[in-house]
Amino acid sequence: MFYVYVLKCSDDKPYIGCAHDLKERLSRHNKRNVPATKDRLPVKLINYFAFSNKYTAFEFEKYLKSGSGRAFIKKHKIVE
Repeated sequence: MFYVYVLKCSDDKPYIGCAHDLKERLSRHNKRNVPATKDRLPVKLINYFAFSNKYTAFEFEKYLKSGSGRAFIKKHKIVE
């Protein structure tokens, strides 16, 4: 499976990412091995979406990072 995940960072801003192994990726975030979040710890997993196709997962991640995707996140209260 491939996962698109949403983290809430210590600055109360979301981080959206995509990973094949979600547990390993979260571990990397918490060990400061991800430059985008290393100064925004701790991070909390808010939500994730599972896909069997990696291209679909990457496209959904790209969508969530767009303006309409951020509106989707807000409308569905994925991050508050």
